[in-house]
Amino acid sequence: MNDSALIERIAARGDGVTADGRHVAGAVPGDHITADGTLVPGPNRAEPVCRHFGKCGGCQLQHVSEAALADFVQSRVVGALEGQQIAAGEVLPALLSPPQSRRRAALTAFKIGRQVALGFNAAQSNQIVDMRMCPLLVPELFALVAPIRALLDGIAPQRRPVKVKLQMLDQGAEVVLEGVRAEGLDAAMALQDFAGDHALARLAVDQGDGLETVWQPEPPTAHFGTIGVEVPPFAFLQATAAGQAALVEAVRDAIGDAAAVADLFAGVGTFALSVQAGRKVYAAEGARDAIAALTGAANRARALVATEHRDLFRRPLVPAELDRFGAVILDPPRAGAEEQVKQIAASKVPAIAYVSCNPASFARDAKLLVQGGYRLDWVRPVGQFRWSTHVELAGRFSR
Repeated sequence: MNDSALIERIAARGDGVTADGRHVAGAVPGDHITADGTLVPGPNRAEPVCRHFGKCGGCQLQHVSEAALADFVQSRVVGALEGQQIAAGEVLPALLSPPQSRRRAALTAFKIGRQVALGFNAAQSNQIVDMRMCPLLVPELFALVAPIRALLDGIAPQRRPVKVKLQMLDQGAEVVLEGVRAEGLDAAMALQDFAGDHALARLAVDQGDGLETVWQPEPPTAHFGTIGVEVPPFAFLQATAAGQAALVEAVRDAIGDAAAVADLFAGVGTFALSVQAGRKVYAAEGARDAIAALTGAANRARALVATEHRDLFRRPLVPAELDRFGAVILDPPRAGAEEQVKQIAASKVPAIAYVSCNPASFARDAKLLVQGGYRLDWVRPVGQFRWSTHVELAGRFSR
């Protein structure tokens, strides 16, 4: 195909890209683009498994084969590091979460007349794609979509969005509804009946004046290792069990046998509680409800986990504090942890396990650590958000 251009890679937003930098929507590495713009399929295409693909914004890459999808996840991490002139000692193979494994999702509902649409937003749009199937969600969550649609017919306001947050916990599904109007006895009974009929772990609603739990037979928990945490409503958890396991394993490998570890941006304890056995852990978190949940769990389990409610953006740990630890675990929000990383770069901490949901901010922070004398030993790309351009990773830095 001398008169055609080869698609060599997938860009950050999911377009195929040629060697000369031309972006082609829907193209996959190995495809060719002829002079008149015709796409000639290559060997790395797959048949999309969802009828909503191409409209729903939940997936961008269902047309990409498994091998090419793993290559994309890995290349996103490598490309971000190369952009900061950072070399990793080793780039491990990408780990992809399987279909029907998402245990956490935020959907939107919109009611017009008697019609309620419920699903993910359309790509780059506020329009809602009414979900009739979903190969992403665990079956237990997808099974709630139609019943929630029916429930919202009675309590969703006209032409105003309702947020529907779903999450699997140890006791079953959690449902959080934001923006509903559930006033009066009939609405209250409908909520109770819905929660009981579907054996929910928790049902909470926000009618505009704060979140109210209307159903919770027992305190809902999530387990990390052997320790259960009584989590607040829609607490941040890793999106899939497979993704969580991959990141926890990477963190364990990165910190080795360090006897004292600091877990910064600790959340409800995903890493602190998973690695605490046989060592002392200090956990810091800025969200008050999350650190309270972690503190309660650690105390009940009599784990050697000391907790602190601390805003690490405004008050990062300084070298004198950091130097007490044999390793630091870092799991910041998407924006990264620039101020905290600057302090770590000036410290003597031997090892860092850095978990990130944004290769770009990870690479920027990695540059600061390398300038401070650390080396990036390895990175593990993780594709928790299957068929999406959202990429996560874990990396180990050492002095």
